[in-house]
Amino acid sequence: MIYIFLILMIFLFPSCEKDDIGVGQVDKAPSGSPYGVTRISDDSLLFVLQAPLKDNVYLIGDFTYWEKHPEFKMNKDGEKFWIKIGGLDPQKEYICQYLIDGKIRIADPYAKKISDPNNDSYISSAVYPNLPSYPFGKTSEIAMIVSTKKNDYNWKVKNFSIPQSDKLFIYELLIRDFTTEGTIKAATAKLDYLKALGVNAIELMPFNEFEGNISWGYNPSFYFATDKAYGTESDYKEFIDECHQRGMAVIMDLVLNHSFGQSPMVRMYRNADYSVSYENPWYNEKSNFENPEAQWGYDFNHESSYTKAFVDSVCSYWMREYKIDGYRFDFTKGFSNTPYPNSGSTSWGSPYDAARIANLKRIYDFIKSRKSDALMICEHLSDNSEEKVLANYGILLWGNMNPAFNEATMGWLSNSDLSWISYKKRGWGKSNLVGYMESHDEERIMFKNLAYGNSSGSYKVKDLPTALKRTGAAAAIMMSVPGPKMIWQFGELGYDYELNNDRLGKKPVRWDYYDDPDRKELYDVFAKLAKMKANNDIFSTSNYTIDFTGAIKYIQLNSAVKDAITIANFDVIAKSAKITLSRDATWKDYFGNDTFTGDKLDIKLEPGEFRIYFTE
Repeated sequence: MIYIFLILMIFLFPSCEKDDIGVGQVDKAPSGSPYGVTRISDDSLLFVLQAPLKDNVYLIGDFTYWEKHPEFKMNKDGEKFWIKIGGLDPQKEYICQYLIDGKIRIADPYAKKISDPNNDSYISSAVYPNLPSYPFGKTSEIAMIVSTKKNDYNWKVKNFSIPQSDKLFIYELLIRDFTTEGTIKAATAKLDYLKALGVNAIELMPFNEFEGNISWGYNPSFYFATDKAYGTESDYKEFIDECHQRGMAVIMDLVLNHSFGQSPMVRMYRNADYSVSYENPWYNEKSNFENPEAQWGYDFNHESSYTKAFVDSVCSYWMREYKIDGYRFDFTKGFSNTPYPNSGSTSWGSPYDAARIANLKRIYDFIKSRKSDALMICEHLSDNSEEKVLANYGILLWGNMNPAFNEATMGWLSNSDLSWISYKKRGWGKSNLVGYMESHDEERIMFKNLAYGNSSGSYKVKDLPTALKRTGAAAAIMMSVPGPKMIWQFGELGYDYELNNDRLGKKPVRWDYYDDPDRKELYDVFAKLAKMKANNDIFSTSNYTIDFTGAIKYIQLNSAVKDAITIANFDVIAKSAKITLSRDATWKDYFGNDTFTGDKLDIKLEPGEFRIYFTE
C-alpha cells in the first residue's frame, strides 16, 4: 500500500510545479477546468466537485482501499473541491466516491458511468460486458466508475443536417419495450424498418441514468451517464450514427423539471426528513405547483444561476459527445418559480408566466448557439397565449390530440373536433406544433377502438379490420396538416394493449403484428403518408383551410404549383359531401386511380373511408 501511495503522490496536487493544464498553486483549481472527472493523460485524472457551503471532501475508492487518507483530501478553491491523481492503469476501470464532511457519500454529478449497488447485478453481461462489480462491504450508495482509457468512437457521419422541422415525422420510442431484448443495440437492428416507414426523426424516451433498471426514465438521477440497462456508451453512439446514416435525426427526451432521491445534487443538501435544504443551490425547497398531480421528485430551481449552468452543461454534453440533434423537454410548465395554487384545471392550464418564457428562450438560444439547426421540443401543454410566444420564437411544442382523434376513430363524433391540430387555428405564426394521436402518456387508439367503438348494423368499430382502417383515416388527416407530426411506437401496426392496466409496467413486444395483413395494411398507409408529406411541399403551405368539426372532416391545401384535399368520413354510416375546390382542374387520388375534373367534389364515403386528391 505504501508503494502505491508513493507513486500516486508524484501526481497528487497540491503542488508548486506547473503541469500541462496550468496548475500552479495549492489553493487554486486548474484554470478553466470543468466540473466532473477529466482525463489529463494516460495515467492521470482531474476531479472537480462543485459543493458550496461544504467544509471538506475526500476522494475515496479503489486506489485508497476505500479508506479516508489525508493525501486524498481534495483542495478547496471557493465552492470548488479538486484533486489530480496519477499512476493509474489506462486498461483498468476504478470505482470511487466523494466523502463530503465525513458523512455524505456521492458519485460526481457529472459522472459518465456509475456503479449502482442495487441494480447493476441485474444487468446481464450480454447487455453490458465487463461491468465492474460494486465494492460491497467497503462503501455504500452509488459510486462512479472512472478510467484514463480513451474510448473515442469513430463516427461515420461527422456532420448531420437535421430534416426541415415542418417535415419531421417523429417516432417516439421506449428502448425497454421496443424489442424483446430491450436494448439500444437491438433497437439499432430495427432502423431499416423505421426507415421504410418514412421516419426521419426518432425521439428516445429518457436514457440518461434513471433510478432502477425498469422505467420510463422520468425519474432521472445522473444526467451525463447513459443508462447501463440499455447498453454501453458505444452502443448508444452506434445507434445515433446509424440513424444519421439513414437520414434520421435523434431527439433526446430530457427531464429537467425534477430529479429523484439518487441525484447527488439532491443528496448533498437534504434535511433529515429527506426534504430539500434551503442551502441547495439547484433545487427548490418545494414545488411551486401545489397540485400533487403536477409534482414529481425534487423540483429544479430554474431561476438559479447554478441550475442554468448545469442545464447548459447537460445540453452541450450530449450534442458534443453523442451528436444528439435536439431535445424534448418534459413538463416545461415547471421551469418557473411562479406559484400555482391547487385550483383544479388551472394548475395545468396555468396563466401566462413571463419568467417561464424567459427561461425557455434562454435554453433555446443556448442550444442553437451550439448547433444552429438543433431542435427543441417542449411538453408544455399550457395556456395558448404562452405556447404561441414559444412557437413563434422557434420552439416546437407537443400537441396532444389524442382525445379528439380517438373519439373520431371510435365513431363518437360529439367531441371529435380536430381543429386544434392546426397551428393557424391556435393563432400561431409558425407551424411549430408537433401534432400527434398517441404518445407514451395516452391510452392507445386501437385499445379504445376495440373496447368502446361505435356500431351501426353490421358495421362495428370493435372489429379489428374496421378499427385499423379508421386509424388509417385518422392518420391521413393528421399527416396532411402542415407541421411536424409524431407517432408512438407500434402505432403504425395498431398496437392495442391497454396502457393503464399497468401504466409504467413493461408491455408486450409484438413484432409479429407486421405479419398480420390488416395491420401491415395500416403500416403501408403510414409509410405512404410519410412519403407523401416528405415529397410534396404543399404540406408545408400556410395557405390551407380546414373543416374538422363534423363526421366528414377535410383539409384543403393550396399553392401555386399544385393543390390537394384530404377528406375522411368518421361516422359509422356512409356520408356524402359536396365541396367547392380551390381550382378547376383534374384531381387524382393519391391512394388509387380515381380521377375527376372540375372545381367541385361530390363524393360519397363509406364509414372510415378517406381520400387524398392532388391536382395534376
